Amino acid sequence: MNVISEPLPSQQPLAEALVTDYAAVRQLYTNDARQDASWTERAAWLDRSGETRVDRKAVVEVLREFNRRHNPSPEVAAALDLLERPETLVITGGQQAGLFTGPVLVIYKAITIIQAAEQAAKRLDRPVVPIFWIAGEDHDWEEANHAYVLTGELEVNRIRITKGDEKRTQVGQTKVNPGTWNEAIRELAELLPDSEHKADLLEEVRGVASRSATLSEFFAKLLGLWFGRYGLILLDSSDPGLRKAEQAVFERLIINNDELGQAYQEAAELSGKLGFAAQAEVAEDGANLFYIHEEERLLLFKREGRYEDRKGLVSFSRTDLLEQLRLYPERFSNNVLTRPLMQDSLFPVLGTVLGAGEIAYWALTGAAFKVLGLQMPLLLPRMSFTVTDGTVQKYMDKYGLTFTDVKDRLAEKREAWLAAQIKIDVDTRFDEVKKSFEALYEPFIEELGAIQRGLVRLGAANQDKIAEQIEFLRRRTKLAVEEANDAALRQWDCIGQTLFPLGKLQERVFNVYYYLNKYGKDWIHELIQVPYEISGGHRLIQL
Repeated sequence: MNVISEPLPSQQPLAEALVTDYAAVRQLYTNDARQDASWTERAAWLDRSGETRVDRKAVVEVLREFNRRHNPSPEVAAALDLLERPETLVITGGQQAGLFTGPVLVIYKAITIIQAAEQAAKRLDRPVVPIFWIAGEDHDWEEANHAYVLTGELEVNRIRITKGDEKRTQVGQTKVNPGTWNEAIRELAELLPDSEHKADLLEEVRGVASRSATLSEFFAKLLGLWFGRYGLILLDSSDPGLRKAEQAVFERLIINNDELGQAYQEAAELSGKLGFAAQAEVAEDGANLFYIHEEERLLLFKREGRYEDRKGLVSFSRTDLLEQLRLYPERFSNNVLTRPLMQDSLFPVLGTVLGAGEIAYWALTGAAFKVLGLQMPLLLPRMSFTVTDGTVQKYMDKYGLTFTDVKDRLAEKREAWLAAQIKIDVDTRFDEVKKSFEALYEPFIEELGAIQRGLVRLGAANQDKIAEQIEFLRRRTKLAVEEANDAALRQWDCIGQTLFPLGKLQERVFNVYYYLNKYGKDWIHELIQVPYEISGGHRLIQL
């Protein structure tokens, strides 16, 4: 395995500034994780602020039950025992549950969490455990219900599962029937190229699906298979048992809701003044909480002293809402702005692993942490990888392509290479022929008009048809050139589809099974040996 740094500027200016120009964003965040002092200061703050968090043992018991069912490795059990001890800190991060775990960036996030926890434990000389937060409370089924793989024909194909209704139910509480699992696995079997690893992988995933009632369970069991040995603790945010432990935190979120709303507004304004656009909606009347009504997740807003959804399906006074929380804690759910507060109220979070978009919207939460007597944890950018192999690298070398070439100008390079394969410049010659034809034909049409005026219109129509035929011959000539170079062009396609499928980084598209099928089950465990970089960064992995 060869690891090469291939820096890519973040599409999120806030995320880019966090690791390259912290001074520009220090008013929005709390500490610079690249500084050693930030780690000791954060740990010291956690040691003296235990009263801001819920009972540690109660949370651990909920996690023990969930991991016993879905992630039952001895290393996880040992990590949970550690978590129960008051000196143990946490590195966390999370993602929505996706089909077959979704895009491979999920795997990279889990690896970053594990490695960051190991490094932090060494840095501070105290136990630090990794926790992966499965966002099962999210209700966007269309974001979670699919996976992409690259076929042997170099086509990027989507596997998608459906549910029987359009309700905005929590993904972690949406049942998936056995027939749906079987159909998705059948598609996976058809799309994955044959390999020495394929049969074992399919047998394994069928076994996991047969024991999974929801996407969150399926997701958790797969992560447990791959990362349980590293002590990665799993949590599902839609777990009713967790809701009971979170009850006191939801109470604080409701009681302090006006102050929290003001804090989010002020952070959005400050972000704008610093030259950064807010990356999450901060509604002036938003309560930043969801209420589960008849299984649907409804976002609450404040109207004339009441908490209501946009459609008016539910309406509570603050007293009524607190009573609902006392009786039915499982009916409450965080939104993107209150979830960070919930995370820090449950665990002594030393640092949290985030993608670029997450780092951007966390900029809105700094003042909100203070409202609850909390402090924003260290923000750790997720590591980013593009994986390639000897075949793709050979093709890149053959055509003199760099990673940047593939990212920014592959089509241009491809066209230039193709044009160089023939003796004539097709476009130039056709343009010359077309121009010569028009120069001869247009005066001729005018001469015909002297015979009969109607011949001008007929001649113009005839000219257009001839021009169409010239363009048709141009397209056919180009196609003939491509056909003559078909094998080479497939190599160009292989480069593009492998490194930037659908015009995106491969980690945002391909599912992990594409890689496991190609490189085997040990691929994940080899990847986890890649040195951790605290600033995230993008690297090319050559296998």
